[in-house]
Order: sequence, then C-alpha cells, then structure tokens
Amino acid sequence: MKRILIIDDDIELCELLQEYLGSEKLETVSIHNGAEGLEKLRNEAFDLVILDVMLPEMNGLEVLKNAKKFSNIPVIMLSAKGDEVDRILGLELGADDYLPKPFSPRELVARIKALFRRLNHDSDDAQNHEPCRIEIGDILLESSARSVTKNGFDLPLTEVEFSILEHLMRAGGTVVERQELALKVLGRRLSYDDRSLDVHMSNLRRKLGHSSSDKERIRTIRGVGYLYVKPEN
Repeated sequence: MKRILIIDDDIELCELLQEYLGSEKLETVSIHNGAEGLEKLRNEAFDLVILDVMLPEMNGLEVLKNAKKFSNIPVIMLSAKGDEVDRILGLELGADDYLPKPFSPRELVARIKALFRRLNHDSDDAQNHEPCRIEIGDILLESSARSVTKNGFDLPLTEVEFSILEHLMRAGGTVVERQELALKVLGRRLSYDDRSLDVHMSNLRRKLGHSSSDKERIRTIRGVGYLYVKPEN
C-alpha cells in the first residue's frame, strides 16, 4: 500500500482526504505543522507528500526546500487559488505538481495516480523495454539509476525534470509535441493557464546550461512542442 504524508493545517480537509484516499487503498498520515511535517518526512518512509503552502512555524515552501536536501520524494503542492507566484516557486523548488484550493478530492486522486503511474512506467521502461543509457554530447542519462551527468558531473534533477529530459533525449533530433509531453510526464493535458510544464522546462534548461558550442540544448518549436538538439557532426 502506498503511504502518503499530508502536511496541512486544515484539520477538516485532512480528515476528508484521509477518508477519500483511504477508499482508494492509499494510507495517509496527517501533520498540521510545517516543522513537524519536515521531521516526520525525515524519520519515516513515504511514497508521496501533499504539502500546503500556508503552514504554522514553517511554510510549505521552506518545508519543500529543506526536504529536497535529503529526499527526492514526489510532492504535490496545495495553494490558494490566486497565489500563482507560490505555485511557480513551489515548482522551481522541486515540487512535481500543484493544485489550487478549493479542489475536488477526485482531482487530487487523479494527480496522485498519474504520478505513481509515471514513476512505475519509467521504471518498467528502464528495466524491460527502452535503452538504459542515452548519451548526447556531454549529457549522459542512465534510466536504471535515474541519474544524469554533464561532463561526468552529477546533475540534481527532480523526477519530473528527469522524465522530461529522458523523453526528449530518446526522441533526440525529433520534435515532441507539448501536450504529448505533458501527458507522459504529468499524466494530464495542459489547460490554457497551466504553466507547470513551462516551469519544469525552465528549471531543466537552467540546470543543463548551453552545449559546449554555446547553443541551447532544448529548442522550443513555437505552437508545436520541444526538440532536443543533437550536436552537429
């Protein structure tokens, strides 16, 4: 059974989510304080964290920032409906997805299942179907180890960033449509105002930097999608 840590000071919401997620065969533990939630995550094993931005003692963004120092666990952020800045900051700090409050528990379950499906699918591909090692220029991606190096040095990528890079490198030199990529790495199609893929892509580009020839590695094909540029021979 998958184990989920909910860090949110809304006790009624936590009780609702515990009941709803429990009916989906998901075990939940609720903590209503940011600092205590971080400590819980440090000392116990969980498969996913649902993390609110507004928390007592330590806000959700600080919890996320500190958690990423010792764990690469998937995180879904919760934020007030109008706080787009908090959502973008959360994604930049390593959150995998976000939901604005108020939200439907059914939508949250869909996001959770999409995350788990992607992680399981990536693992299956790495073990059974797809090449485990992809090397383009100075970037080496190892699917089985979930690792990426640049000139031999490790690049610390989040799970979503790794999945984006893996899909683009597998299709190196070929355009990957934006909505196709969103379905593969986020498990859903993007709405007109959903900037989550853009933020993940921006973070990935920043971490990768330009190629040795000072050219961009991931090119945006306007109105279509993205292309991982192969070095010229």
